[in-house]
Amino acid sequence: MRFSLFFEMQISNPTPEKERQTFHDCVAQAVLADEVGFDGIWAVEHHGLREYAHSSAPEIFLSFVAARTKRIRIGHGVTLLPGRYNHPIRVAERIATLDILSEGRVQFGTGKSGTRVEQGAFGIDPADLEAQWLEALRMIPRMWRDEVFSWKGTHYDVPPTQIVPKPVQAPHPPMFAACSRPELSAAAGALGLGVLNLAIYRDEELASHVEGYRAAIRRAEPVGDVVTERFCCNPSSLVLRDDRKAAQYGLQGAQFFLRAMMAYYGTENRPLGPLRAPRQMPSDANVEAFMAARNTSGSQLSTVIGDPACARESVQRFVEAGVDELILVMQTGTQPHELVMESIRTTAEDVIGHFK
Repeated sequence: MRFSLFFEMQISNPTPEKERQTFHDCVAQAVLADEVGFDGIWAVEHHGLREYAHSSAPEIFLSFVAARTKRIRIGHGVTLLPGRYNHPIRVAERIATLDILSEGRVQFGTGKSGTRVEQGAFGIDPADLEAQWLEALRMIPRMWRDEVFSWKGTHYDVPPTQIVPKPVQAPHPPMFAACSRPELSAAAGALGLGVLNLAIYRDEELASHVEGYRAAIRRAEPVGDVVTERFCCNPSSLVLRDDRKAAQYGLQGAQFFLRAMMAYYGTENRPLGPLRAPRQMPSDANVEAFMAARNTSGSQLSTVIGDPACARESVQRFVEAGVDELILVMQTGTQPHELVMESIRTTAEDVIGHFK
């Protein structure tokens, strides 16, 4: 099992001062994760999703982190590939440059964008998302491989061009796709991609989706020059030695994360101003109900929240379902930076070692 951290740069009730501090806090969290033995970090790309995700320029954040760290993997989770967000040539150039400067630590996740806010802001027809994503996905590995690249497709027409620089990793950085639902992972597996999934299913359902992904990987026709076989999930997480405190703050953060996401996804709405997302500490009754239900038979497998013993039990369930990497969501809009730092240390000291 690999262990990584997930960064949306969430901010509840943002101000310029809070926004500035959040970016610096996320860098400090990533640096600590490198020091204590986490495998990677992943940063999203979103635009206009106030409170839910202020990470609109992950290439800059990840470059900053790469310069401050030694060994941790640097993940785009994800780069939006439709051309009005990022032209494929610019993506190939940026990923290769970061791979050079990080000495081959880049992981390249890709996505389409699933919110009307982003699609509307950039003037993208939702009907074009899949085709543009797939065409760019096929182009970029060739840009890294070919000395002279050219392309004539449906959405892009590139005359013979020398795309530079080339990445350090051979044949290229591992490639991933965002999957909003685990059942979509088989389609990504058929393209030879690793998958980045929400953690929202029960054990048997998740195991079934992992099995479907493995079957698709075995018959893959990869879009790149190498198959990336890795099934990743991103559960909400807070691991503290005080179990009740972890449950209180972890549940609060998980609820804000989920409700803020729902405000933008799967809806025609374009919310402006404060989101209708819970910010208060959950009631004692809700905390007790959450603690009682964790890791019970039939419970949803969506969090790694609690003391180290409880966290190890949750991680073991992901292991038994066949998951390869947990991308832990510790940084949420309501989570104090100091608790995130404590959780990173506690996870490293009392959880990670049990699965390595």
